[in-house]
Amino acid sequence: MKTEAIALGIPVEEVATLRDDFSVARLQSYEPGAIVVAAFSHILPRKVLDLPPHGCLNVHPSLLPRHRGPSPIAASLLAGDTETGVTIMLMDEGLDTGPILTQERVGIADTDTSGSLTDSLAALGANLLVDTVGRWADGDIAPRRQDDLAATYSEKIVARDALLDWREPAEILWRRIRAYSPWPGCYTTWKGKRLKVHAASVASEVESAEVGCVVPLGGGAGIATGRGILKLVTVQLEGKRPVTVEEFVRGQSDFINSSLIL
Repeated sequence: MKTEAIALGIPVEEVATLRDDFSVARLQSYEPGAIVVAAFSHILPRKVLDLPPHGCLNVHPSLLPRHRGPSPIAASLLAGDTETGVTIMLMDEGLDTGPILTQERVGIADTDTSGSLTDSLAALGANLLVDTVGRWADGDIAPRRQDDLAATYSEKIVARDALLDWREPAEILWRRIRAYSPWPGCYTTWKGKRLKVHAASVASEVESAEVGCVVPLGGGAGIATGRGILKLVTVQLEGKRPVTVEEFVRGQSDFINSSLIL
């Protein structure tokens, strides 16, 4: 984004904070009619919120008030939501608590990951923003207050969230793998090495096995979980390239019937 802005001759200011007088003065020197925020991890102080006559608008990738906070896309997958979307909101001093200007909804496919949803919601948000700004400036949009009682909050993702716990149900693990793709990337441990699980699904087969045991599924493999079997699709052993699980099993015949419990 920075490179594209520079190429287009758009000034770029990089600041560590917007709470100091110098940064606010620099922002004020542009005399903004409105300020747009996207993927910005700081709450704007009142002196910034009050600068533009049309306020500060935030492009938030969820259907507010659902999934406020820093990781709304992953949160929608973790929750098993069937739809998500983009909200253009008028910012206040709270965490994604300001009134809603516009929203657009999209469905979530079983194949969606945080990576794919980020790309599609970014395009959706850009188009929705262009449509919203003019209408908002012309007074054609009435802000809609959020229902705080219906609010949910997403948590900041950290690397340790990606370790798979086979005691959880297969459905929950499947959601987690999609939510943490591409980062931090879910993984387990096999023979002392990290085994990343890039893609998986919930198997329809019913197997009786100890939690964490690798079971054969056709030419591939699945993992017995706290409830159900998680069918592996694409895996990557530490130091190796990603492969289909069928290819992995052919090269690692002792994978079947091994245990992934630490």
